[in-house]
Amino acid sequence: MNQLTDLANALSDPNRVRLLAACLDGERCVCQLVELIDLSNASISKHLAVLRRAGLLESRKEGRWVHYKVPASPDEMVGDALGFVCRHALDDEVIVADRIRLKQIDAIDPIELAKMQRTGCCLPKCCQPKSTGESS
Repeated sequence: MNQLTDLANALSDPNRVRLLAACLDGERCVCQLVELIDLSNASISKHLAVLRRAGLLESRKEGRWVHYKVPASPDEMVGDALGFVCRHALDDEVIVADRIRLKQIDAIDPIELAKMQRTGCCLPKCCQPKSTGESS
């Protein structure tokens, strides 16, 4: 019963579903997830811990960097939960927007991204591609 309630708890928060969906197509560094979702690093880490405890994500540490991904061989209940998310969440407009935004975030080296976050630079303000010069 604990695994079931851990899974239900993990999927009960929209931000955790967004974080999980962001990791469905590959491994993500915490700095990438912080850039995606407008929450503090500490809040993101707490959400990731809930997802990890439920078995929906696994982590690996590389120096001071922590990376998250869905397990390669989840047990049956976790696999069912991941399938549920894939079938029902990926068409959500927030998740669709997140996946578009992740393409921009993925284009930035995680080390540079972390530097940008420390200095207050972020993608929407100054790191978007420059306009082609067309006036509006």
